Amino acid sequence: MAAPLADRIRPQTLDEVVGQRHLLGKDMPLRRIMESGRIPNMIFYGPSGVGKTTVARIMANAANKRLHKLNGTNASTADIKAIVEELDTIAGYNGVLLYLDEIQYLNKKQQQSLLEYIENGQITLIASTTENPYFYIYNAILSRSTVFEFRPVEPAEIERAVTRAFSLMEEELACKIVPEDGVVSHIALSCGGDVRKSLNTVELCSLTAPEENGERRVSKELASRLSQRSSMRYDRDGDEHYDILSAFQKSIRGSDPNAGLHYLARLLTAGDLISPCRRLLVIASEDIGLAYPQAVSIVKACVDNAMQLGLPEARLPLAQAVLVLATAPKSNSVICAIDAAMADVAAGKAGDIPVYLKDSHYEGAKKLNKGQGYQYAHNFPGHYVKQQYLPDTLKDACYYEYGPNKNEQAAKAYWDKIKGNS
Repeated sequence: MAAPLADRIRPQTLDEVVGQRHLLGKDMPLRRIMESGRIPNMIFYGPSGVGKTTVARIMANAANKRLHKLNGTNASTADIKAIVEELDTIAGYNGVLLYLDEIQYLNKKQQQSLLEYIENGQITLIASTTENPYFYIYNAILSRSTVFEFRPVEPAEIERAVTRAFSLMEEELACKIVPEDGVVSHIALSCGGDVRKSLNTVELCSLTAPEENGERRVSKELASRLSQRSSMRYDRDGDEHYDILSAFQKSIRGSDPNAGLHYLARLLTAGDLISPCRRLLVIASEDIGLAYPQAVSIVKACVDNAMQLGLPEARLPLAQAVLVLATAPKSNSVICAIDAAMADVAAGKAGDIPVYLKDSHYEGAKKLNKGQGYQYAHNFPGHYVKQQYLPDTLKDACYYEYGPNKNEQAAKAYWDKIKGNS
């Protein structure tokens, strides 16, 4: 069975790798490590199809060490034990280099079994993972390794790989392949930064394009049908999920309605309705708050409508909520105030409640003096009377600071006047 095109065309040198210029360009970290001839323990972290395995293989093959390759999806404790046993033989005299793909699938015990040998240098580890290593890799291994983050490849870089792939398919099929104008760029753009995905599309297009007069013409329509469903990356339980939600909230907080709509579209296209609803409800209080108090009610109504409608119609009230929040005045006084109050409580700063604030609505409360001396604010001008409400230990605490927006400044002016502070 023939290997997939992505494997047949796999780069053999760092110069052939597309993308990752921040790691592989001139004077960049991985290139300098490669040129030094001394390979440290490394972990390559990033999404699928961006060159982690390719770069690891190139560096492993260049190392002057016995090379072992394992994949975390099927590696067993016996596989690891066999590598360790080799260290005491002639084959392991100069140490071994372990190339471990998908390390996140090894359990803690398996990872720990490598620790002693990684620490003393008998095993040099090059590992790759699509999951955040700080969540999935044993901390002791992390502390002895350098983590390099691989990024999705830019479409312009992927076009190089796509063009090269069409040339290879021409050779293998002994038939001229002619992509229509726009096909190469469409494939490069539709793969979401995943080179492997783009090469799979090239192979499918080349094999299924109709042949006429000794050539196969790849139309844009064919490329569109064979491309993956979406150019975006999304894993509801992985980093990409939280990265999109983070960008979603920060875009709205930054008052950029276009970016807010973009990230909402990515979430909804992936079929995720719950996450943006929850995040919008949070934003209404965290980032808008008292600058526009009505935002909470509006967003709640939009979320309720979205949940009743379901997709695809839910996009409409949620887009409305995004635009309301992104264009609203901003204030973080709510989150700052409650977090400051909770910090004091967590630090044990509570104290006894003033006796006149305690509940007096039960028989015997008067005997305990509960509620005695309380001044009912509504009986005073402006519905206000100066009175200590915090415990004695916190009587001077100030958690809430009025924001500089119109609403909060109006409230401040009102209470300054009532309280005689103006």
